[in-house]
Amino acid sequence: MDYGISVWLDVSFNDAVERVRAALAAEGFGVLTEIDVRATLRAKLGEAMEDYLILGACNPPLAHRALGVDRRIGLLLPCNVVVRSADGGTVVEAMDPQVMVQVSGQAELTPVADEAAARLRSALDALHE
Repeated sequence: MDYGISVWLDVSFNDAVERVRAALAAEGFGVLTEIDVRATLRAKLGEAMEDYLILGACNPPLAHRALGVDRRIGLLLPCNVVVRSADGGTVVEAMDPQVMVQVSGQAELTPVADEAAARLRSALDALHE
């Protein structure tokens, strides 16, 4: 099962992070959480790795609809978006919201997942503009 949507950008990590934030906002997503995996692994384990940031993106109307179907769906929210350095550029990956439907078995979540996926794909597509 493929659980992500991804694009590769020929831009710096910092430029990609700015673009991702703007593209998500344009699609109605706010960033609720931010995890700097690189900094955390360096501080806690002394390990080095490439730039790697996890953004917890949330579209409140979509989250509200999903929670109206299944209160436990909060376990799969928000939509995680990863920005990471790779091969001289930056990879941006978003969790495919269809995972909510597959994991929960709640067919009623399909319209919400479809809309969230369309918005995330639109945001990722906009990164090339």
